Amino acid sequence: MSNTSEGLGYWLRWQVPVCALAIICPSLLSFYIIKKAKTEPLYIHDLWKPRWRCLNPLWLLCYRFFAFLCLSPMLYRIVYLDGVFAFYFYTQWTFMLIMVYFALGTVMSAYGCWVSLKQPIVSEHGENSVFLKRDVEEDGTATSITYKEKKSGGIIKLRSHCAEEAIRERAGFWGYLMQIIYQTCAGAVILTDIIFWCIIVPFLSNTHLGLNALMGCMHSLNAVFLLLDTALNSLPFPWFRLAYFVQWSCLYVIFQWVIHACGFTWWPYPFLELNTPWAPLWYFAMAVIHIPCYGIYALIFKAKNTIFPRLFPRSFVRSY
Repeated sequence: MSNTSEGLGYWLRWQVPVCALAIICPSLLSFYIIKKAKTEPLYIHDLWKPRWRCLNPLWLLCYRFFAFLCLSPMLYRIVYLDGVFAFYFYTQWTFMLIMVYFALGTVMSAYGCWVSLKQPIVSEHGENSVFLKRDVEEDGTATSITYKEKKSGGIIKLRSHCAEEAIRERAGFWGYLMQIIYQTCAGAVILTDIIFWCIIVPFLSNTHLGLNALMGCMHSLNAVFLLLDTALNSLPFPWFRLAYFVQWSCLYVIFQWVIHACGFTWWPYPFLELNTPWAPLWYFAMAVIHIPCYGIYALIFKAKNTIFPRLFPRSFVRSY
């Protein structure tokens, strides 16, 4: 355990301004990308409509609520054991963010189910999902259509058009917030799980950072639940939102620097320590690793739109 009680001398080391550049530069660059990026259209139905043709939105609602219920006891347990100190770690920050995503996703899916019950759902090609029951004439001919059917068909077309306009409504603040949280979680779960399983468990395990059943579940189920949601949902995955993932990590590191400047004497992750000549290398490596972590999830998303349409051409609707 490192002692940071050296006061001002600790923060006057040459490593500190160099490591600060590894925080400031990515943060400023991500702000610039967010400001300059052209936000793609996001529609209300992208938030709650499954990507699978025959899957009722109710199933996505149930899954998101189930995921939230499964994750909640784990977070409650670790907070019960460690108190506020539990949020000293990046894992708990990300875990809480995933729960916020599933909570918000549950609300959006509930809204979508309400919309789909209130109005007929229109498919991607504008076809009404409610099939008209045709009156069959007494002679058994199934191809004859009565005047009454033609009239009702016109009414259904009008209603179908109105329903399509309703579900093609642009997403508002909460919709874009949900997508931002989703893509931030996507990069963060890959980052936390890779660091935990590939660095902390093999090399840095101690009384504070070790493997137990609870930590193992937190560093595996977080990705499992998010990946299953990705397989079901219709949310797009633009690359520029890597910037929000970078902002999330920068916020955590700034939080650590602030509380250590206030007198905390232990760093939650040894590679955040500043009194070693290797500190700048660790900080720049952590900044760079955000790109492949986000890229891994982007490749998973691309694989979803490449493999599923081939395996399930009649069931899966390719994302844009």
